[in-house]
Amino acid sequence: MKNDINENIMGYESIPKLIAKLSLPLMLSMLIQALYNVVDSIFVARVSENALTAVSLAYPLQSLMIAFGIGTAVGVNSYLARKLGEKKNDEAEAAANNGFFLSIITWLVFSLFGFIGTRPFISLFTDDPELIQLTTEYISICLIFSFGIFIDITAERIMQATGDSIHPMIAQSLGAITNIILDPVFIFGFGMSVKGAAIATVIGQIVSMVAALIFVSRNKYIRIHFDVRKFRPSGRIIREIYTVGVPTIIMNSVGTVSVSTMNSILISFTATAVSVLGVYFKLQSFIFMPVFGLQAGMIPIIAFNYGARKRKRMLSTLKTGGAIAVIIMAIGFLLFQLAPEFLLSMFAASPEMMGIGTKALRLISLCFIPAAISISLTSIFQATGVGYASMVVSIVRQIAVLLPVAWFLASTGILDNVWLAFGIAEIFGLTLSILFYIHIYRSKIKPIPLGQES
Repeated sequence: MKNDINENIMGYESIPKLIAKLSLPLMLSMLIQALYNVVDSIFVARVSENALTAVSLAYPLQSLMIAFGIGTAVGVNSYLARKLGEKKNDEAEAAANNGFFLSIITWLVFSLFGFIGTRPFISLFTDDPELIQLTTEYISICLIFSFGIFIDITAERIMQATGDSIHPMIAQSLGAITNIILDPVFIFGFGMSVKGAAIATVIGQIVSMVAALIFVSRNKYIRIHFDVRKFRPSGRIIREIYTVGVPTIIMNSVGTVSVSTMNSILISFTATAVSVLGVYFKLQSFIFMPVFGLQAGMIPIIAFNYGARKRKRMLSTLKTGGAIAVIIMAIGFLLFQLAPEFLLSMFAASPEMMGIGTKALRLISLCFIPAAISISLTSIFQATGVGYASMVVSIVRQIAVLLPVAWFLASTGILDNVWLAFGIAEIFGLTLSILFYIHIYRSKIKPIPLGQES
């Protein structure tokens, strides 16, 4: 039962109701985030297929940027939620303030790369001058002005750790609406092509950032100190943040390596195959993003109750959230199986893209349901501070299995075979996730006594 009017809801609210309260807004927020990825491509596809390919080639660098932003923010989220569960509010506030400091440092690094590293990076994958120019124009703007996304992600994860998932959704919505409105204005109205899409994206991210900062400054559980003269970074807290954050960064960063390598494999068949892979990632984000939003809602619930030593609530969160994740992925699987032509038509697919893409969407989506289970299990890994488990699973799935299998299947000379590598890799990832969960359950969760829980 609730004993104190100031007690955090994650310690006493019923689990289904709590997941709905925290995760549903986050799932909607993640869907809105997916719009950032999809809207640019839908409008850019109306310019030319080369423009769409350019956005697809830029995707790995965008993924790397998001990997660092989310990884750091997940570390802040997990540490902050655990300290709130232990009723150490001063430590939680310090984690939040250090999180903002780290987001600024991360932006400075990516901004520098945006100035000097984008063209050499893109040149690794194509020697087409038009593709290099278009891709460089798009991604350099996204990187140089990335402070919006880094600060926004940190602010949203801080709010989520305190049980506030409504305000992050509002902040995301404001940014997405801004992006949707400005995309056609800059792309077609001002004739700026992919450069216009990038400008619209960063303006949307900055709008989200401003809204998120306003909301987080009003949070009743923590105090954010925006006066840099009063802030001092804490090496101890930063190490705690990156104990979970670095494995999460690596886990998400391997996607950059895998997508970049997959692009190099696919472009040996045809540049259209690269566009198809880019379109797939845009489309699957509408399926995966809600599941990641669900996971983001599960992590602070599990972390809080781990800190509060409430085993039943931890396991109930995993079971309920996992079931919802499987249902979402099953719906996505059916959509990709039954309506691939409709999905591809949103991107003005040429006959060649339609032929390649229809088979690709059906084959790759075979990995959806195993992925749902694996993603759900990683919430336990991150919430209990065992972030390395998620990292290992991701590396095995996306690097150790996906790329060698894709390369081998590409050697058959049949493009359709390459898409099967995604499903094969996911089976390995799921198997490893289950093994890690068994280990963590026995070493960290089972020893928690089953006391009285509300």
